Amino acid sequence: MPMHDLDVAARKLIVASQESGLNDKVGAMRTFVERVTFASADEIVSVLREIATEDWMAMPPWARNLAFRLACLQLPTDVAILREAAADLLSFGPDWDVYAYELQGQADRIEGGGG
Repeated sequence: MPMHDLDVAARKLIVASQESGLNDKVGAMRTFVERVTFASADEIVSVLREIATEDWMAMPPWARNLAFRLACLQLPTDVAILREAAADLLSFGPDWDVYAYELQGQADRIEGGGG
């Protein structure tokens, strides 16, 4: 799947979340979930970073959480992604703080050689 597909789906989700009717939102959510589910971690992180650079608050938190979760599951020893995901979760806490601290701890153990 080309990264373009995920980028387009993410941007449509942002627009639908902000101004569309229910049917548009449901369709955009379904498409985003489908695209992010089959995207590589590199594609996911690239799209998240690009969108965050343009408008950090644009993407709904649930979509960001899902995207980062899928990237972390694909690359569970990538310290940079674990820390980025943790920072993002902390930005929308405190509901997800415990998960953010778990990711930070995982990154710390990897860096410390504790796997």
